[in-house]
Amino acid sequence: MDRPLLNRRLAEFGTTIFAEMSALALRTGSINLGQGFPDTDGPEEVREAAVQALREGRGNQYPPGPGVPELRRAIADHQSRFHGLEVDPDSEVLVTAGATEAIAATLLALVEPGDEVIALEPYYDSYAASIAMAGGQRVPVTLRPHTDDDGTRRFVLDLDELRAAVTDRTRLLLLNSPHNPTGTVLSRDELTAIAELARERDLLVVTDEVYEHLAFDGTHLPIASLPGMWERTVTISSAGKTFAFTGWKVGWVTGAPALVTAVRSAKQYLTFVSAGPFQYAVAEALALPDTYYTGLREDLRAKRDLLTKGLVEAGFEVFHSAGTYFVTADIRPLGATDGIEFCLSLPERCGVVAVPTQVFYDHQEEGSPFVRFAFSKRQEVLQQAAERLRTLAR
Repeated sequence: MDRPLLNRRLAEFGTTIFAEMSALALRTGSINLGQGFPDTDGPEEVREAAVQALREGRGNQYPPGPGVPELRRAIADHQSRFHGLEVDPDSEVLVTAGATEAIAATLLALVEPGDEVIALEPYYDSYAASIAMAGGQRVPVTLRPHTDDDGTRRFVLDLDELRAAVTDRTRLLLLNSPHNPTGTVLSRDELTAIAELARERDLLVVTDEVYEHLAFDGTHLPIASLPGMWERTVTISSAGKTFAFTGWKVGWVTGAPALVTAVRSAKQYLTFVSAGPFQYAVAEALALPDTYYTGLREDLRAKRDLLTKGLVEAGFEVFHSAGTYFVTADIRPLGATDGIEFCLSLPERCGVVAVPTQVFYDHQEEGSPFVRFAFSKRQEVLQQAAERLRTLAR
């Protein structure tokens, strides 16, 4: 058989880097700061809500296609409570199998073959695969290192570069803020400029906001809340990062009825439905008091600072993480330039696993010297990782 078995659109995509590095951590007995998942479960009352739903037979059979009513109402209440967005739970909310399915279904629904999709680079790897499956053309706009007047290193968006990337073939802008892997949080001024561009060029916006409750410097602002953006924005989020139940795979889409209907048309032929009993538990999780959300943010801020200190003492140059639970480090002060080689050797050198950021770039030379560490682990694990990493400086 001469023709390759794999669809040519997916030829560039193999096993995800997360699976590879987690397997490396397991094989070498290293501390896994590569894949972004917590090493403890979320609130006990949320877990017990799932157990109760299972025992009561709620969700054990197919739940409604758009999601159980309790969860759709909870999502609408959440959007109003935290973001001032009034959302109709019946026509403007769709529950998905995590944010990954939400991204895939949205792009499959909205992108025609040949349409250009602008994504901020480096990008979560499922963006590239979903654009390819839809037949779209990926157009990266690179977040680049910048040094503030006070010496803080961070990644920033060049708005002029973003404007220049838009052509007559551009269909939508794919945003992620707080941004994985750089930790950048787009400011109100940046989001306002992006909104103006979207309105001016009649573009759709798809925004991945799974880290919405993990913005450490100020608060997260959904672009859908800006003037003229609700009717052209698909907002995506999920329960995994906020409540530390990543295995449940409960995500959602919110937006104007026409957009949600379009996404549902694609989503129903992917998983159809999923996570029935967990949907009831996530509905209860979304109603947790403000103290839960502030406690989560403060806990992760402290963990960010702990790991950042250890990385600096190990000899890395560290970029400020304003959100998510990742921190990016520059390996060049340690005499290295290739992030992949560095990450493959790191377990043997000090028993820690990280992820090479360059795999999230089209322009791999831009990301070659950067690696990403996850700080969504227990304090004692991060302290041990920091101690191991400090051996690099010696």
